[in-house]
Amino acid sequence: MHDIYENKAAGSSDPRRLFAFNGGFFLQKRLRRILNLAGYSLHLGRPTDTDLIAIWGNSATAHRGRKMSERTGAPCLYVEDAFLRSLFPGRIHKEPPIGLLIDSVVPHFDPSEPSDLEKLLKHHPLDDTVLLDRARGAMARLKESHLTKYAATDETLRPPDPGYVLVIDQTRDDAAVRASGANDARFQEMLILAQEENPGARVLIKTHPETRQGARAGYFGAQHITDRVSLCDENHSPWALLDGAIAVYTVSSQMGFEAILAGHKPRVFGQPFYAGWDLTEDEFPLYRRQRRLTRAQLFAAAMILYPTWYNPCTDQLCELEDALEQLAAQTRAWREDRHGWNGHGMRLWKRKPLQRFFGAHKAMVFERKTSDARDMVWASKQGPEGTVRLEDGFLRSRGLGAELVPPLSLVCDDLGIYYDPTQESRLERLIAARETLRPDQEGRALSLIKAIRKAHVSKYNLGGAQPELPDGHRILVPGQVEDDASILTGAGEVRSNLDLLRAARRANPDACILFKPHPDVEAGLRTGRVDPEAAAELADLVLEQADMAYLLDHVQEVWTMTSLTGFEALLRGCKVTTLGAPFYGGWGLTNDLGTPPARRKAKPQLAGLVHAALIDYPRYRDPVSKLPCPAETALLRLSNGQIPHPGLGNRLLSKLQGRFASYQALWRR
Repeated sequence: MHDIYENKAAGSSDPRRLFAFNGGFFLQKRLRRILNLAGYSLHLGRPTDTDLIAIWGNSATAHRGRKMSERTGAPCLYVEDAFLRSLFPGRIHKEPPIGLLIDSVVPHFDPSEPSDLEKLLKHHPLDDTVLLDRARGAMARLKESHLTKYAATDETLRPPDPGYVLVIDQTRDDAAVRASGANDARFQEMLILAQEENPGARVLIKTHPETRQGARAGYFGAQHITDRVSLCDENHSPWALLDGAIAVYTVSSQMGFEAILAGHKPRVFGQPFYAGWDLTEDEFPLYRRQRRLTRAQLFAAAMILYPTWYNPCTDQLCELEDALEQLAAQTRAWREDRHGWNGHGMRLWKRKPLQRFFGAHKAMVFERKTSDARDMVWASKQGPEGTVRLEDGFLRSRGLGAELVPPLSLVCDDLGIYYDPTQESRLERLIAARETLRPDQEGRALSLIKAIRKAHVSKYNLGGAQPELPDGHRILVPGQVEDDASILTGAGEVRSNLDLLRAARRANPDACILFKPHPDVEAGLRTGRVDPEAAAELADLVLEQADMAYLLDHVQEVWTMTSLTGFEALLRGCKVTTLGAPFYGGWGLTNDLGTPPARRKAKPQLAGLVHAALIDYPRYRDPVSKLPCPAETALLRLSNGQIPHPGLGNRLLSKLQGRFASYQALWRR
């Protein structure tokens, strides 16, 4: 994403002075940072008429700023949370936002005069093909990941049976409600009309997240329940509820905006920003809004052009797509980890990194069973029935796992594990599902491939020598760890590095064959050593300590049993011949001399394989911000080396195990 869309520039070298009379502007670090990056510097004191006054929406303290504006002539600048905010409401969990809405006229929800957002919707051409394609892609992505303003919804909850009328509650006396002139009577009228206009249909009242969590009262309660009307206060995804609705009624809720994106034409009893563009049925129309917009145009203005988005991992302003994927990564981590994990078969040195990866919302428990947590086992170990299997991801680290370097990515598989073709894995299903990609998905995957190639990134990123290579058709034969699980489960008749070399030479007698021993084998930590004389007879060059990324950029073909190097070679446009059944084999992208599973019938393009393997399947954790993150952030860290080194204990233990490599079974249990 970082190279698909050019990030917004940081604040100017001479930021505009911004005076605030609300303590929140000074106490909330993220708020100050976003404003600073957007070109504003916060100050206390008395402004001049060339300064600005910050006002948080229509908050209880807004009158202070307005009075100071009247006295000094300093214009007001209205600030609000963006439409994608965080996992939880900030009022309850004090979680910072990932974006702000900054308006020079009025808050976006105030219809008293045209806001900057309304001016965009009314006057911006909104006809750029790239902009509208981005809007369509982001709309689909929101629904796909069940993202909303407060994204910690439970997408696994079974929604009510479809066919209901959805009436959306809001928090009592909310600024957006008051700005639309609504009150109790307006909400009661909306509920009555929802029943009258849909005779015989069930009516479902969706409570606000802050009401559900007891922070603020709503307009509807138990007194409104009848044989036709019920309250929905479970933590459903709005997208799931909107899918089952036959009609949607709202005053000014953001969920009314989402209803439009989901294909509805909601009945609106207030005057929110999304009303008046021929996408709603308006009870109280604003006649100055006469333009007819498409859903993509509405979304482009409200979600791409208007907000100021922030990436907490890079600590920079960003485009919607970056903020969206960051929130998606955090949301995925919460959904998968909130009930906790029981870890089995985890070596002692891995437990602290795993706790950081999976224990942010509920601490992991190791080597014992708790009732409400899911079971997780290292993929090569045995665990309880139905356990989720864990392994390193494909963009792992700058250093070897055998040298106790913690990973930036891990994969969790609830079906099997990617390297074992004897049973279906979750990755296989993801690859099959990516046989067809949306334009935004294809663009993201291709951009990721381009960035990997440009940054010369591989799984371990060890660097190394860049030797001069002979001319001719160069074939790279990457060595593997011969007792590795991928060999034990996925190799065919060829199961050793020596036999792999023999097969490559036999099939390519005139080629220039380059043999690269596996880094763990080179380090003396794992099995798979090839006798130097035998290697010299079969290979033109034996490339110890060579840079894998460099080699992949300078060969035309790779021969492998099941090595991840084959996947990395595909990213660089190399021909790949497999003699086993790696996860990337059997889809029509490789020359398969082994026997990939017959169930792999889909024919994805390379972009589909990459989307499944690097975007959908793994989870990533940013070692700098300590947050879950998307693949692009992990790639950024791997490419610029901005990764903390392992602690002293890990480094000492790594050196110790290197001294006693012949006793490796002792620490690999």
